[in-house]
Amino acid sequence: MPVSPLNRRRLAWFLLLLSPALFSVNMLAARYITFVPPNALALGRWLVVAMALLPFVWPRLIANRHALAREWPDLLLFGALGMWVCGAFVYIGGRTTPALNIGLIYAASPILVVVLGRALYYEPLGAGRLAGVALCLAGVVAVFTRGNAANLLTMHFTAGDLWIATASACWGVYSVLLKHRPSALEPITRLCAIAFAGALVILPFAIGEALLWEGPTLGEWRTWAAWLVVGLVPGVGAYGAYSFCIRELGPSRTSVSMYLGPLYVGLLAWMALGESPQWYHLLGTLLVLPGLFLATRQPAPQAAGKGA
Repeated sequence: MPVSPLNRRRLAWFLLLLSPALFSVNMLAARYITFVPPNALALGRWLVVAMALLPFVWPRLIANRHALAREWPDLLLFGALGMWVCGAFVYIGGRTTPALNIGLIYAASPILVVVLGRALYYEPLGAGRLAGVALCLAGVVAVFTRGNAANLLTMHFTAGDLWIATASACWGVYSVLLKHRPSALEPITRLCAIAFAGALVILPFAIGEALLWEGPTLGEWRTWAAWLVVGLVPGVGAYGAYSFCIRELGPSRTSVSMYLGPLYVGLLAWMALGESPQWYHLLGTLLVLPGLFLATRQPAPQAAGKGA
């Protein structure tokens, strides 16, 4: 039975809150799963995603084979941005930066999404949305500076932070392009195709990594368990939910949900890694949550006879 537009929108709002929690699992994995090399971990992740989705979308892939032939440059671009850079780069950065830093830096990506959406595609920016983004950004800064603005002058970033910052910027580009590059594929079918494309992009880097540094230990169960976890939770779950939200709510609203990332990462890092949250995390939360509401709510309809 087809899902009504109203129910799809309600589901999108629910997934808007869930997807950052699913993405947070990947940020913890970047800190914990150091026994699998970064490119190999990203390759295994997206192969798991592709193979998990393939049985469900195979008929639609066959039916849309002409669209696949037409869209393959976009699929490779999305695979490079969303699967390689936002995958392997996060795993590289996670070796030298805390999980909470990963979440915080990723929380800045909506700023780029809003700017690109406005500059390239003329998406509207009302005062409420701008105020919401400002509140979210203030919340992130509050956590970064540990509640003391003077710390802005003494902040320093590790090499891992720079890897994560690159991934965050590419995530913003990925989000905008995913909405505005037309596709004949449904979100989950498109995700499967992008996952295969991402695996193709990552493959030569994983081979080079194995030849020049180290390869994955295929005889260990934990290697396969790691691939399954990062493939199914922050792979199928997070990317599927995010793609659905982008289609239903648009990239600007959807990307602002990434501001919830530091909150989820902080809680998960506390429970799983022993990284205790502090008072300034609560301050960040009190700024981020109302900011998220303002930035994602629908603008009020214009009165008849007003406006251009």
